[in-house]
Amino acid sequence: MLLFDNIAKAAKDFFVEETSPDGPSVAAPRSLPGQPTPTFSGGSTSAAFQAAPLLTQPEQRHLDHIRQLLSGDGKDFMAFTKMVTSLQASGLSGPILYQTAFNAFAAVTSLELPALLKSAEQFELKLTSDRNSILERHREKVGEIRIPNVPPSPLVQLQQQEQQLQTGLADLARQLEEAQQRLLAVRQELQQQQQKATAALASYELAHAAAAAELKAHQQAVQAFLLK
Repeated sequence: MLLFDNIAKAAKDFFVEETSPDGPSVAAPRSLPGQPTPTFSGGSTSAAFQAAPLLTQPEQRHLDHIRQLLSGDGKDFMAFTKMVTSLQASGLSGPILYQTAFNAFAAVTSLELPALLKSAEQFELKLTSDRNSILERHREKVGEIRIPNVPPSPLVQLQQQEQQLQTGLADLARQLEEAQQRLLAVRQELQQQQQKATAALASYELAHAAAAAELKAHQQAVQAFLLK
């Protein structure tokens, strides 16, 4: 009787979703038996970006996106997984869990196993297609690819500004190096001209002193010999 009570409870949970004043409740993802809890790394695919901290819990907006992506008509594989989750919460596990869930689900929906597996493949394709689209958008967002007719993302615009500033700094550094070289050349020429000017003055002083001494000597000789 306990098994039938569990099946009845699972069927009730399958058709009736709990609600709250803020709207439908969203259950946290639960791993299947023996399946590890996934972790997500926020690292960028570009080597230019530093890896983000390791994530162990996705953002609510991503959970909502995936939940919307996997929403169905109540007669598909995702509805079946809800039945499995309900029975698992009641204590069932292993083959008996899935066999019981399938029997109850088939009784309610008249869905056969091949159609159920086909539905699972369709949801898997939806997940794969959605992830490919997200990855393409991410690569465009970080500047790895360009999508025609799509304006650059804010991140790409910042990258462009960074590159322009780096180019400007490199140009300023080159100009500074050239100015330093010119300054060195001017200083060398200035030193040479100062040395030439000092040498010229010293040469003049020597010539002037010699001429003055000779003039003085002749003047004294005239005064001594001719003024008697």
